[in-house]
Amino acid sequence: MNNKFYNYLYDYMVKEGFVKDTNPKDQKEKLLIAIEYLDKINRTHIDSRLDILRKMYLDRYVIKYEDIPDSYFKHQEQLYLERGFGHHTLTEQERKETAETVINDQKVSLERILDYFFSEDARFYPDYLRFWAFQGIINLGSYDKKTEKFGRRTKGTVVPYIDINREALALSINEINKYIKGEEVEDINILESLFKNQGGLNNSFSRLYTYYLNKVNNSKKSNINSNEGVWIKYAQGSDHIKLVKSLEGKGTGWCTAGESTAKLQLSNGDFYVYYTKGETGKYTEPRIAIRMDGHDKIGEIRGVAPNQNIESDMEGIVDNKLEEFPDRDKYKKKVSDMRLLTTIYKKHQKQEELSIEELRFLYEIDDKIQGFGYQKDPRIKEIIGTRDIRDDLSKVFNCSKEEIGLKPKDALSYKQLKFYYGDLDLSYLRSAKGIKLPQRIGGALYLSGLTNAKDLTLPQSIGGFLELTSLTSAEGLTLPQRIGGGLYLSGLISANGLTLPQRIGWNVNLANLASAEGLIFPQEIEGNLYLGSLTSAEGLTLPQSIGGDLYLGNLTSTNGLTLPQRIGGNLNLASLASADGLNLPQRIGGDLVLRSLTSAEGLILPEEIGGDLFLGNLTSTNGLTLPQSIGGDLDLRSLISAKGLVFPDNYSYGYVIAPPHLNIENKSGRRK
Repeated sequence: MNNKFYNYLYDYMVKEGFVKDTNPKDQKEKLLIAIEYLDKINRTHIDSRLDILRKMYLDRYVIKYEDIPDSYFKHQEQLYLERGFGHHTLTEQERKETAETVINDQKVSLERILDYFFSEDARFYPDYLRFWAFQGIINLGSYDKKTEKFGRRTKGTVVPYIDINREALALSINEINKYIKGEEVEDINILESLFKNQGGLNNSFSRLYTYYLNKVNNSKKSNINSNEGVWIKYAQGSDHIKLVKSLEGKGTGWCTAGESTAKLQLSNGDFYVYYTKGETGKYTEPRIAIRMDGHDKIGEIRGVAPNQNIESDMEGIVDNKLEEFPDRDKYKKKVSDMRLLTTIYKKHQKQEELSIEELRFLYEIDDKIQGFGYQKDPRIKEIIGTRDIRDDLSKVFNCSKEEIGLKPKDALSYKQLKFYYGDLDLSYLRSAKGIKLPQRIGGALYLSGLTNAKDLTLPQSIGGFLELTSLTSAEGLTLPQRIGGGLYLSGLISANGLTLPQRIGWNVNLANLASAEGLIFPQEIEGNLYLGSLTSAEGLTLPQSIGGDLYLGNLTSTNGLTLPQRIGGNLNLASLASADGLNLPQRIGGDLVLRSLTSAEGLILPEEIGGDLFLGNLTSTNGLTLPQSIGGDLDLRSLISAKGLVFPDNYSYGYVIAPPHLNIENKSGRRK
């Protein structure tokens, strides 16, 4: 094990105030302090308190108004002059409005980075390397194409955070991981030079990431003239090097290009790649990837268009392939949406008229446009950016242009709007008296300042999420019929009088709810469900399917608990003292947290767990039958004896965390 990395890790944590400098006696003590901090962050992540982490990062790293240098405002005044508007000194109000744009741009760009590091893709990275990479990314300034180097961010840097190239990041993490383990690396001179007192932790990331980013950007692109190609299947547990070599130098942007990531992804399920012909006439150009979670669930589908979307006119290839998979219906909508978007984009290029149905789709009136990339398909913004939004939406809703809102002041006028386009931030309101909200809102609605629902009439439909985090009671609250994003009622203590919409598109946060008696959830929640304050499941009827995490971290008994048939993310039952009556799904996509169990009696684990399995307080293996597959680590750190512990044949696990004297080791030889 190469300890230079851990030296830098500890020194950086002390410098940035993450941990206190306790003057550790030796390298081992430094390592333990660093690991303890990372474990704390990881527990917060696993416990589904991502809102806490997210707020902490945004507060820490998004620029404050008082930190924006005066030179930035002087530059804006100079631009004002150069555009022919004459000499003008910005008023204090204009400075604040200008600053708000800077702050919002940084917030949005940082949230994109956080989305990635909290995503399924990033869970394949070890905690210490995820920390190293995140801290490295947020310290990068603008990229200079001439020098092919990044600038350095400071407290007064005004530009947004960078967009992550996932392929370059995966290659960087893979290389540093091999170096730490003492394995052969691509260029030992590059790695050794990173740790020669030249900027420490951040510099090591910047230099390595820049090296791979330039390598990816400068990769020779083959001339692609046809969509005709072949699908190649890389079976679960097969040699990951074949997959990695097929992506080498192709500039796909996929994190699978990293050896460590590819190995972990293949341990978690099959992997399919669609190759078209390259310059040699052979099928060597990767165009589409399908990663599986387990045997029958698609983890993700990625292309090589911007933001890893599927290229135009490739939708049919994905559509035909989807027929092979049982969960195809979820992805069929994405195929349909991308086909229609391609049709609209071609009409846009030819300056042809769009129908009312096409306008409803483009402005996401009835549903969100779903693509295959990690961000919105950039064609949407490109098309809308050339159009008269008020004119389009007035046609859609058969109303006047004055009944369409584009700015917050429009929504607070005397006349009720038919539709408000975009997000509406009214978080400063302390009362809803006299407020006429639009009948429909296309984006999110922020009302976090309201402590009660008196005089509040919400829109019939909200396309984004609804934030009412300061409400402690649902008295007088009538929610919209449809919420396209998440519903955040984290301050609500009682569910009395609360009727949830039949359709909620993403997360439901009821983190402080003391009782769920009488509460009816939609049959399906695509995102996470937070019920962190429930200590009893009496009266709780959960959805049949949850696409993200289910957090029941304070539940102490299984009485009345019927879990969903499908949980795509983590299942947190951290306070459950007994497994009696616990009926778990056959597969859990993320982590399973059962850290309070001291006995495995009555415990029937899922056949597959996509993430980590936390059984850290289990002292005996009596009654313990392990899953066939665990995508992450197996935590058995409190075992007194490993007698009777049997690993299934052909199993796939990450690390086994257990007391060293038990000498538990899986067939990969990995142990913590």
